[in-house]
Amino acid sequence: MNAFTPPPDRSKDLSQPLDRLGPDERIKYHSDHLRGTIEHSLLDRISGGVVFEDNKLMKFHGIYQQDDRDIRDERRRQKLEPAYSFMVRVRLPGGVCTPDQWLKLDSLARAHGGDTIRLTTRQTVQFHWVLKDELKTTIQGLHDVLLDTIAACGDDARGVMCTADPRDSRLHAEVAELAKTLSRHVIPRARAYHEIWYGKERVATSEEEEEEPFYGRTYLPRKFKIAFVIPPSNDVDVYTQDLGFIAIEGPGGLEGFNLVIGGGMGRSDQDRETYARLADPIGFVPKDRLLDAADAVMGVQRDFGNRVERSRARFKYTVDDKGLDFVRGEIERRLGSPLAPPRPFVLDSNGDAFGWRQAEDGRWNVTLLVESGRIANRPGRATMDAIRAVAKAHKGHFRLTPNQNLMIAGVAPEDRPGLEALLAGHGIAEDGAGALRRNAVACVALPTCPLAMAEAERYLPGFLGKVEPILERHGLAGEPVTMRISGCPNGCSRPYVAEIALTGRAPGKYNLWLGGGFHGERLARLYRENIGEETILEILDEALGRYAAERTPGERFGDYLWRTGYVAAETV
Repeated sequence: MNAFTPPPDRSKDLSQPLDRLGPDERIKYHSDHLRGTIEHSLLDRISGGVVFEDNKLMKFHGIYQQDDRDIRDERRRQKLEPAYSFMVRVRLPGGVCTPDQWLKLDSLARAHGGDTIRLTTRQTVQFHWVLKDELKTTIQGLHDVLLDTIAACGDDARGVMCTADPRDSRLHAEVAELAKTLSRHVIPRARAYHEIWYGKERVATSEEEEEEPFYGRTYLPRKFKIAFVIPPSNDVDVYTQDLGFIAIEGPGGLEGFNLVIGGGMGRSDQDRETYARLADPIGFVPKDRLLDAADAVMGVQRDFGNRVERSRARFKYTVDDKGLDFVRGEIERRLGSPLAPPRPFVLDSNGDAFGWRQAEDGRWNVTLLVESGRIANRPGRATMDAIRAVAKAHKGHFRLTPNQNLMIAGVAPEDRPGLEALLAGHGIAEDGAGALRRNAVACVALPTCPLAMAEAERYLPGFLGKVEPILERHGLAGEPVTMRISGCPNGCSRPYVAEIALTGRAPGKYNLWLGGGFHGERLARLYRENIGEETILEILDEALGRYAAERTPGERFGDYLWRTGYVAAETV
């Protein structure tokens, strides 16, 4: 990163004494630059897990400790420790990977990840069910194909997203490459990862030389999410990001980006001071100042973010607590010049385009529906085997979409028939899924996520099967409606910008949110709290029935709910 905004001296730490900072800040400060005692925890054969502090630090290495919550109570009754395993998340800028990389992901998932590959809402892959003594093998296997898990989790810049669908292949290629460049730019330069997972020897250095040059000793106050969007598609939900770059094209091609800052989905039902927030536009930057702009925005969060209350540590709270004018002024000061005004653009959807589509370069792309983002072999539909077979024959690449689907991209016209035959032979063809199912997203939730309060991934298919007849009855079966389900309020499935969303409160109980914008431009409103499926279906039946009868031509469901005041009359 550039040297314009050097990290503050964390020994003085933003005028806050170390003992007054939050527990996570103290763990980072005393972690020996993210090493902790991870090496020792990995050697411990008594427990399948790691100690508390190492669990926190391993997130910076792209790893979360989890346990099987389906059997947690039974193990507790038997006086056994939880059935620990680990989630390993790959850093995959823009969701792009080669066929060789996919084949490695496939083999690692079969060997260590429970025979499934999980596609995330941030365009990457997660392995679940990885045992502690298989972690190094898994990460070293990724390294064989130039993949890693650095900064896929933790208080740093997470994986950088980019619009998946290349309606303009030339523009998309340039923006995707810039997303990859920025991803390389914001990766922490920490030696700990290479020492622990690749067995590199520790090099003796001074404390000053060891400290990460941008993030400093305590990194960022919380995670930081970055995305690039290419209008008119808003598949990355750019307004939910800490920092969003909206591509602006001129007569000569890409000119630069509108900046939006301060978005975020995470909130807590118990803390009314937490909330979802949409990002604000603050200006335009030319493409040659992309890295400077990212440094400036992240530097503001690094230097002014809340390091005392972790629940208020995301950048959205920094923007609101300091004020948008102050934050914009700080960004401009670090850039050395005022931001130009934002330029006009149009976004019209946040879903994926399915089926075969030809790009302007003559090559073909096909997007496959992956329900809840879980690639596995199921009776009659061997998705995992199918994609492996494609990867062995494919000469292009794969793109993971922000909606948990998979695109086979860059297919030469002469290669399309062979790939179609491969897919059909494994039960993967045009599946005829309805519009609702194609616009539905769910987080992992139970049984592996420790934060989940209710089902999401496992619940989504059955719940859709109960909502789809309601749509058919009201003549809305072909109407695209965005639906998101999250097992807790943290919002990994981006529920608060959906037209219909459920966030978990307890087993079988959800908060119901209605009225988000179809292309992610408006937050949903909380309509009812802590209700079960029967009540949810009754509400949706009534709301969708009114929508079918009263909508104006071309009006989206969320827009109808706001126009008529339906969501203003919530009872919670």
